[in-house]
Amino acid sequence: MTESVAELLNSMEQQCRQVIDAQGSAEPCIIGIHTGGVWVAEALRERLGLPGPIGTLDISFYRDDFSHIGLHPQVKPSEIPFDIEDRHILLIDDVLHTGRTIRAALNEIFDYGRPACITLAVLIDRGGRELPIAAQITGATLDLNADQEVQVQGPEPLSYRIVTKELPND
Repeated sequence: MTESVAELLNSMEQQCRQVIDAQGSAEPCIIGIHTGGVWVAEALRERLGLPGPIGTLDISFYRDDFSHIGLHPQVKPSEIPFDIEDRHILLIDDVLHTGRTIRAALNEIFDYGRPACITLAVLIDRGGRELPIAAQITGATLDLNADQEVQVQGPEPLSYRIVTKELPND
């Protein structure tokens, strides 16, 4: 780990401000993906000084890999406390890897309405995409081996670490 979460959030804050300025006067709606994305979303909302609550998504029912991982035993309800129709959405997650979590989040967001645009912001992009999804705002990009993963811990203090996991023998 070469950068602290505070440094990553500083970078994300600057990039978010550029996106918000480019969108004009419309204040974005912030939506975080459970669990780490919600922590990052809260931190960014505070840094950006945006009023109001953030939305939270638990994409468990929208995942396409139930046969591999099963249903998570602690499914939390999603909560979008604002109208997203024709709004600018800032979708936030902690780690972008395969793109499947983001695909599921997009599916759920469109069940709530049709936003004007969605900007994806992630704390860490670790590569390894299986779907053509890219973040417009990134705190850091890490080049990790297949046996490594990023674990974000929080909410206070918000931190991350890289761990090595055992790969299954084929």
